[in-house]
Amino acid sequence: MTLKEYYKHYLTLHKDIRNVRLHVIGQFATILFIIACLLYNMWLLIFTPFIVYPFAWSGHYFFEKNKPAAFSDPIKAKICDWIMLKDYLTNNLKH
Repeated sequence: MTLKEYYKHYLTLHKDIRNVRLHVIGQFATILFIIACLLYNMWLLIFTPFIVYPFAWSGHYFFEKNKPAAFSDPIKAKICDWIMLKDYLTNNLKH
């Protein structure tokens, strides 16, 4: 499956705007965490992949009632997280 095809599938798992917003908050929390690590303690960067998950997974559990894409293909799911963030910020998501 190409990344473009996977992103279409990924969006079917993110139909509820509340879930999308939780993903966006998680992505911004991740960015802030990376900045803080670079300023104060670079060793904490190993925890970076885990910052977004409490936000994203709670959105899937409470609103979507489905399994996160990261369970099936974590690399493509992470790339799609960032694509969805870009699409959200540029108002290119259809909700």
